[in-house]
Amino acid sequence: MNKSASMGLADMMSALMMTFMFISIAFLAQLEQSHMTFTKEMNTALHDEFDQDMVRWKAEITDDNVVRFRAPFLVGSTTIPDDFKGVLNEFCPRYIKVLVQDEFIDGIQEVKVEGHTSKGWNKNTSPENSFINNIELSQQRAINVLSFCYLLEDPQITRKREWLEKYFHANGLASSKPVYIDGHISTEISRRVDFMIVPKLNREFNAEVPNLHN
Repeated sequence: MNKSASMGLADMMSALMMTFMFISIAFLAQLEQSHMTFTKEMNTALHDEFDQDMVRWKAEITDDNVVRFRAPFLVGSTTIPDDFKGVLNEFCPRYIKVLVQDEFIDGIQEVKVEGHTSKGWNKNTSPENSFINNIELSQQRAINVLSFCYLLEDPQITRKREWLEKYFHANGLASSKPVYIDGHISTEISRRVDFMIVPKLNREFNAEVPNLHN
């Protein structure tokens, strides 16, 4: 291969790589815009559905679509209190109704029911054992909340139980993700149950980036 042919091939490969880079950047920009649109529209839908109940439920909706219930359990207990059962009885069917709307259901990768505790246990428990105890406590709380919602005899739930089995998961995180207020950990708010929506790439952008090496 002569020198001019070699330089021509190098120029062509450089042009192809630049083209691939620009396509990748455009693709990622589309994904980011899709994610932002999904998050914003879901946030609006959650607020429209639940804003009138948030104060009564001692709950809040975050900008990233976490529905957060503050300290619903007695200290050290995994039993769902009757008043929180009443809240879940109202919340869960309406929550599912929002999630399974046509504009949202295909954009959801999973929904996490997360249990969170404050730090520590009792004064005779080491930090290591305190963490393990709180992991077990928070995990069982999350499981109990998910189970309660899953077993509700409500049409919104019963029609979507197979979907719930696939997409709803329970996680116990102990005190690993505390809530900060004015730069300080809020023990009261850190003890919570979160319903967290994890979005996936919207289906219209799930095609593969073209392979320019073929």
